[in-house]
Amino acid sequence: MISLVIIGVPAVSVTKRWHRPSAFALLLTLAGIGTFVWLGLWQLDRGREKDALLLAFQTAAAAQVTEFAAAKDLRDTTVYPHLRVSGKFDQQHVYLLDNQPRGSAIGVEVFVPFKVAGESRSLLVNRGWLAWPANRHELPELPPLPEGEIELHGIYAPISGGGIHLGGNSLPTQTHWPKLTIFMDADAIAADLGDVLLPRQLLLDADANSGFVREWIPTFMAPERHRAYAFQWFTFALVALVIFAKLHWR
Repeated sequence: MISLVIIGVPAVSVTKRWHRPSAFALLLTLAGIGTFVWLGLWQLDRGREKDALLLAFQTAAAAQVTEFAAAKDLRDTTVYPHLRVSGKFDQQHVYLLDNQPRGSAIGVEVFVPFKVAGESRSLLVNRGWLAWPANRHELPELPPLPEGEIELHGIYAPISGGGIHLGGNSLPTQTHWPKLTIFMDADAIAADLGDVLLPRQLLLDADANSGFVREWIPTFMAPERHRAYAFQWFTFALVALVIFAKLHWR
């Protein structure tokens, strides 16, 4: 009988060591990490700017009233004056900004041109939010517009929604009022009216008897989103460093 003897083979100990990276790999990694860190810091800075904007927006309604003439051509997007203005509503033209959520409901924001006393340009006034009825084939019932010369108070805010949009401008193809739109483009509305608009809109002060919801929400990106993007960029920088280390420590 032949017996087989298995001789144990001692385990081989593998010692990891640092492998010198190529100049290209080193430069590429440093460039990537530097870019990611810079983008993260930039997003943090943008978040701080938006914190200041949000505070200015939230305190605007309680701020001292500013006369229209002093702020009508304001271009500084970091300032939201609480404005007083006199004039008459354009009774013929109303625009409904569609797909505006409030909680679980979807509705419209109602915009009406306002003929300011002593001013050749019109002011776009946001009267507030209304919910869509259950039957979407019916428009929301609009509270009547005040007639004659009146005084309005509200936040003088930038008009958002310009630029290029998929689907283009549908206002010229609509023949009945009010007109529906999915974005507010001041140039498109001015062209539709055959008028010149002031550079901002007026977000009317809250009024329980108006029939509108006037809980104004800033249209700019929230500070929290900027901080989330900053975290993402810093994470990319860390991942790049870990990958570089794993590839060269083996």
